[in-house]
This record gives sequence, structure tokens and C-alpha cells, in this order.
Amino acid sequence: MPITLDKRLAAVDRLRQENIFVMESERAMTQNIRPLKILVVNLMPKKMNTEVHILRHLANTPLQLEVEFLYMATHVSKNTSNEYLQNYYRTFNDIKDKRYDGMIITGAPVEKLPFEKVDYWQELSDLMEWSKSHVFSSLHLCWGAQAGLYYHYGVDKQTLKAKLSGIYEQDLVTPSLLTRGFDDSYKCPHSRYTTVYPDQLAQTGLDILAAGKEVGVAIAATPNMRQIFSFGHFEYTRDTLAEEYFRDQKAGIDPQLPVNYFPDDDPKKKPKLTWSLAASTFFSNWINYAVYQETPYDLADLR
Repeated sequence: MPITLDKRLAAVDRLRQENIFVMESERAMTQNIRPLKILVVNLMPKKMNTEVHILRHLANTPLQLEVEFLYMATHVSKNTSNEYLQNYYRTFNDIKDKRYDGMIITGAPVEKLPFEKVDYWQELSDLMEWSKSHVFSSLHLCWGAQAGLYYHYGVDKQTLKAKLSGIYEQDLVTPSLLTRGFDDSYKCPHSRYTTVYPDQLAQTGLDILAAGKEVGVAIAATPNMRQIFSFGHFEYTRDTLAEEYFRDQKAGIDPQLPVNYFPDDDPKKKPKLTWSLAASTFFSNWINYAVYQETPYDLADLR
């Protein structure tokens, strides 16, 4: 939550220079408070696992959130029953007349396909176009970030020589409220076959907030934080990369060990959790600074 201060206080300018959010007392007196409406577009196969991953971080705020989940009606899920989706999820057609303070588009295991070959690409494109006028801040994760960059800016993903899998270090590049509280370098899980390089964003007007030698662009955003693209998996639990590794091993894919993950590179040893603080900080910052502090009280006023 922000610190509310008299704008004449000498410390205010210094705090703002240090990227600490300060609200002037006049603004605090005029704020209206209501639950924030958040839409999660869940593109992952094991939807219940992803629900837990996302909700664990969204719940780490004193603000009241109303969260709805959406699935792609043009895709047949092999891992989640239709009954479950019908009962607990919405479709784009269900919500297209509604407005939301924030939206999260998750990753999806389709990155080897050209975007137009993904069976729900048209539906997702319609959703992303709709979001320009119906969502205040959109957070795109992993493949969702690549899809968002491609749709909104025409930036295509680049295929890597080998799967990027492991815990990688990223450096902060541009100061932002989204990374307030981060150290200069932080760790985050990545699990993908494709990437986006910093020079690809040169003409987009996006700020590159974090990047890494191995991972390329890690976080990018518009200056007003209306569109945010995070290429890692802050939401992953301690065991998620291990589950992916053993799944691929069982399928005969012969996967490489995730980098900087298993102690002594021994899959029998319990992985260390080294990104939890950065993950909690990132999601809390998004909810607070990109959504709560900026979204209009009446969502009908979205522009």
C-alpha cells in the first residue's frame, strides 16, 4: 500500500527518486474503494495447477479481488474436463460486454507452432483486441507474453537452439514501479523453446525492465503499465520444473536437466526455492501500482 504524506514534506521528492510510491494526502481523501475485477485467461493444460499458482500470488495483497477464469472455447482441453470448465470458467462470449481492472494471460505449451497455427489464435486475438478498451492493465506470462508482443506489436518469437529450462539470473534495466523492491539482479524460472531479444523491441516504445544473457528480454512494459510482458514463470512452485523434467523423461524426450535447479544437478535432491520473494513482489506491485492506483473507479470510464 502507498504511503500517504503531505506533498510539502521534504522527504517526498527523495522517496519518489528512489521509486517509492507516495500518495499526496489530497488524492487519498478523494479515493473510492471497491473490489478489483481480475480476469485470468488460463491457457495451460493442467488448469487447476495453474489456478493455484496464480491465486497464491494474487492473494498476497490486502486488497479485495474478484477473480474470474476464462478458457478458449475454440480449443478442446485434453487435461481438464468439459464439466469443470462449464461450471467454473467463462468464455470470451460470456464476458465480452464486461470490463476488468486487470487481466492475466498465462503461458501455453504451443510455442513451437507459428501463432496462426494455434487452434485458438483467432479467439485469443479477438480477446487481446477487446482488452484494449475493456481491461485497464494486462499482464502476459511466458508464451502469453510472446503472443501479446506478436499481436500488439508484430514482434515474432525466435527459436532457441535448445530448450531454456532452469532458474536464471536477470538484471534490472529500466526503473519501474513493477520492480520496486527488487535487488539489482534476481532469479526466476524459465521453461521455453523460444525467446525475444532486446533489439527486437527497439521500435515498439516498450520499456525493457529486466533482461538476462541467457533469457533475453525478461520483463517489458508500456510506460503506463497498461501492457506488461513477463517471459519467465514467477508463478512456478518449487517442484514445477521437476515435474516438467520427469514428465518429459517419461515421454522419452531425453530432456536436459534444468539449469541451476537441482542441488549438485542431482534430480533426486529437493530443488531450492530462490525466486519466491521476487515473485511475490512482482505480482503485488502489478496489483498495487498498475491496477489499484490507476484504474478508474467506474470501469465504464475505461479508455
